[in-house]
Amino acid sequence: MRLYLVQHGEAKSEAEDPERSLTLRGEEETRKISAAARKLAIRPVRIYHSGKKRARQTAGIIAVAIDLTSQVGQGLNPNDDVRPWAERVSGETEDLMIVGHLPFLEKLASFLVSGDEAAKVVMFRYSGIVCLEKEESGRWAVDRMIKPDNI
Repeated sequence: MRLYLVQHGEAKSEAEDPERSLTLRGEEETRKISAAARKLAIRPVRIYHSGKKRARQTAGIIAVAIDLTSQVGQGLNPNDDVRPWAERVSGETEDLMIVGHLPFLEKLASFLVSGDEAAKVVMFRYSGIVCLEKEESGRWAVDRMIKPDNI
């Protein structure tokens, strides 16, 4: 089982846009990463995103590129507790994608890989995809990262 964690694309400042929509760069980089995901046959069964506009927009761009739909997942805001999602994804057998925010994604990845949400096992980047893989033993490992500047 693979879990794809995606930090939303670059967003406008709150002063510029209180809803924090994606910037043009954020949209372009997300389209670029989405095209790479399609070429790499990244195909989760579901894409979850937080209710925040920047995450919804990022998930929408990716979903269109890989012919899926996305849906709001409760408990995916920046400072939400990662344990409910850690339990949820650990019980899954099919690939999933979560589009969200820091520090949530960073803490979730760290908790799954090391058992310590403060370990900082991976550095996220706007529009980047971090792929975690669950081994047969139930342990998680970082499989790969795809960043817009590496494509």
